Amino acid sequence: MIMAEKHTCDRCGKEAIGLQSLEGGFEYVCLEHADSLLRELKPGEKKVYGACVLERYS
Repeated sequence: MIMAEKHTCDRCGKEAIGLQSLEGGFEYVCLEHADSLLRELKPGEKKVYGACVLERYS
């Protein structure tokens, strides 16, 4: 996925490394606030676990 714009972490405002959807809510997160499953993804990788979606930006 090619990002047209940079996103910032919804929790602290740092540059987001990806998007995570856990328990129905989507949020952009930085490395510090990302779930461990998201941190383990390679840049550009996306995983879906039931209702959970994790996408690591390039």
